[in-house]
Amino acid sequence: MTFLGVGMHGVPALDCQRRETPTTMRHLLLALLLSAGLAHAELPETDWLDLMPPEDRKALEEMPDISHDSPEGDSTFYGADGLRQQDKDLPAVMYSAKTVAALDGKTMRLGGYPVPLESDEKGNSTLFFLVPYPGACIHVPPPPPNQLVLVRYPKGIPLDDIYAPLWVSGELKVENVSNDLADAAYAMEAGEVRPVTDEDL
Repeated sequence: MTFLGVGMHGVPALDCQRRETPTTMRHLLLALLLSAGLAHAELPETDWLDLMPPEDRKALEEMPDISHDSPEGDSTFYGADGLRQQDKDLPAVMYSAKTVAALDGKTMRLGGYPVPLESDEKGNSTLFFLVPYPGACIHVPPPPPNQLVLVRYPKGIPLDDIYAPLWVSGELKVENVSNDLADAAYAMEAGEVRPVTDEDL
């Protein structure tokens, strides 16, 4: 049976006996393959500064040079309170937990360094903080809460080197997190965690 002419709402009706040509089928197949490839492509990288509201970004840009007497210099970056500011004279932006509401529920990819918190029975990290720079850096104090992301990754990943950067992809949530190590303003349910490779650079 063939349906020709005009269908409902003036839309041309479908010809049910129409046969697709090989060229048309190739175009359809190509479109399906391209869409499948895009579905598996990695997300673009989100800049850490995008997690700060505009007023914090401005304050950070205008911040004067700060002292290097920070927990990193004493090798306590990963100890109790190591990711909390110890210098009470720092500008307010270095303590900021202000977030960007539009990022709540957004799927994104962040690059950063892990601070392990919990592991599974195989020793793989399932819960860790992601920070924008490693604890070995002695030139800056710990990041503010809105530059810390608690990552939940039930699959787990071995973190043999905490100074090796990671890509973390998943759904970001505006969530206040506080433990003995730090306060964070964001959390992420990670769908993928992988090391940064030379090919990424």
